[in-house]
Amino acid sequence: MSQGLTLTALLFLTSTAFAQDTHQHDHGAVQEEPAHDHNAMTTPTIDHSAHMPAASASASATDTEAPMAMDHSAMSMGTDTPPEDARDPHAYSSGFTHGEGPYAFQGSNPLMLADEHHFMSLLADRIEYTPDTKTGNYELQAWRGNSFNRLVLKTEGSFSEEGDYENQTELLWSHALDAFWDTQVGLRVDTNKEGKSRQWLAAGIQGLAPYWFELDTTAYVGTGGQTELVFDSEYELLLTQRLVLQPRFEFMLRGKDDSVNYLGSGLSEASASLRLRYEFSRQFAPFIGVESERLFGNTAKFKELVGEQRSETRYFAGVRFWF
Repeated sequence: MSQGLTLTALLFLTSTAFAQDTHQHDHGAVQEEPAHDHNAMTTPTIDHSAHMPAASASASATDTEAPMAMDHSAMSMGTDTPPEDARDPHAYSSGFTHGEGPYAFQGSNPLMLADEHHFMSLLADRIEYTPDTKTGNYELQAWRGNSFNRLVLKTEGSFSEEGDYENQTELLWSHALDAFWDTQVGLRVDTNKEGKSRQWLAAGIQGLAPYWFELDTTAYVGTGGQTELVFDSEYELLLTQRLVLQPRFEFMLRGKDDSVNYLGSGLSEASASLRLRYEFSRQFAPFIGVESERLFGNTAKFKELVGEQRSETRYFAGVRFWF
């Protein structure tokens, strides 16, 4: 029994010693690699000359030479004369042009666009009556022409059941400055029952300002050195598609007194009004309204001498139409 144990212990010691010896042998065989000297390494030079086109190679070799000049003599720049077999530009209009040339209409009017035709229109902006004072006021405007040039007739005034009346009538030539503004020049004639009728030269501008304000401003030079400036502005506010509220403001400036017609210099008069109309159609609309008018300066003094007041407010009803 003791011999078996002894033999087993000897075998164990022998195997342990053999394993240690083998491990030391393996580590001893591992050696560090020698360090590489990068200074001794050289990069080979690659010749790209074989990859370059001949023209590029020659250009690189002669960088100091002048660039080649291009010869344009062989290029055709075209002429103003069409070729003989060119398409007839009037072929698609059956040979007709606008009023001239070999294809024009003979003995009849040429083709015309809409803005070249002559039209006419009449606008009765206000025909109104005031029951309290039994007086009425009116303002009408008519024109004939095209989109650029028109002959315009304006008339406005007042009347009473007692036979009193005042009227201003203007005959103007209107020329379009742009899509929204027209210049107007012409004559004006004033007539009234009391006072003296006068004639004026007129020059002004009428149109649609930004935010849809309608403006009409005219300067006048009359007989006897009289001068006058009238400014009129109005705006249309659509409460519905048919119910329209129209505020309006007007004032008049004068250069000198006209005592015969009870008018003074400076700010002569100003008025503000409000009209509410119902459009049964765009061409016809009855309305009701209120207007406040005030006189200033010598005009107020002259009017007071004949029994008129400095300020007045009136209520009225009327109708507006155009065609």
